[in-house]
Amino acid sequence: MESRPIQETAVIGAGLLGHGIALEYAVAGYQVRISDRSASALDLAIDRVQRSLNMLVSLGRVNETQVNSVMGRISPVTKIEDAAISADLIIEAVFENLELKRQIFERLDESAPKHAILLSNTSTFVPSALIENDLRAQQVAVAHYFNPPHLLPVVEVVRGPFTSNQTIERVVTFLRSVGKRPAIVNREIPGFIGNRLQAALFREALALVHAGIATPEDIDTVVKYGFGRRLAAAGPFEVWEQASWDLISSILETLYPEIDVSQRVPSILTDLVKQGHLGTKTGKGFYDWTPGAADALHRHMGKMLALLAQQDG
Repeated sequence: MESRPIQETAVIGAGLLGHGIALEYAVAGYQVRISDRSASALDLAIDRVQRSLNMLVSLGRVNETQVNSVMGRISPVTKIEDAAISADLIIEAVFENLELKRQIFERLDESAPKHAILLSNTSTFVPSALIENDLRAQQVAVAHYFNPPHLLPVVEVVRGPFTSNQTIERVVTFLRSVGKRPAIVNREIPGFIGNRLQAALFREALALVHAGIATPEDIDTVVKYGFGRRLAAAGPFEVWEQASWDLISSILETLYPEIDVSQRVPSILTDLVKQGHLGTKTGKGFYDWTPGAADALHRHMGKMLALLAQQDG
């Protein structure tokens, strides 16, 4: 595979994640073409980019004098082929629909330069599900961002069965150049790292509520004001290294037989979904939500993530 310096990039899909990814690339000095199906979607994306960029200025992560040059590096286009034509690295960031993603990768395979790296910002699908061209598959990987991408630095880089070592090295180098913290997933596995860990935590949380042992409020309190704060400062292995592994081993021998291992989603969640109680967007989930309360939670989370981002910077 021909290796070239990454200079031009493209983002396919200009939604919540796509606009933030495009912003990061532009802030780092890369040219970015961002593509979506309609001019109105692109107008909304550019507006989101501007607002997110203003937030980065307020955090001191971007100098105000750089704003115009950053915005000037982002070019909106409606055709995927126009976005891909001269890109060295392309990331797909559309919603989680496998058939749609496959169609996009088929078009990218035909229109992107032969040397281009093709990435998917999927939280669900593995690289081998996205493309049938085994030769191009050497340059295909997943780059799973967390939302909001301009405030959460980690990206999971998932290797497919045909992904070359050179591709992984180039992706990791590129991500570090835009200020990300890449974590490599060495083989295809559903959920990668982050979503598997979150699912394990949430399975136990649901089990505790289902059994009447604790309320959602009390579980949230323990996480927010207990070990969750520790995990904002250090990862689980770093925390447990300090605690001493003989102690951890003893605790786990007691707890493992008691922890939920259900293979099905419990009825307390499936019943909520059937009733249309989906959380803040419907006004009810495990909690009751007014528009003001939902907005306050959103702003609080944004503020806390911004504070952590300042510490990273």
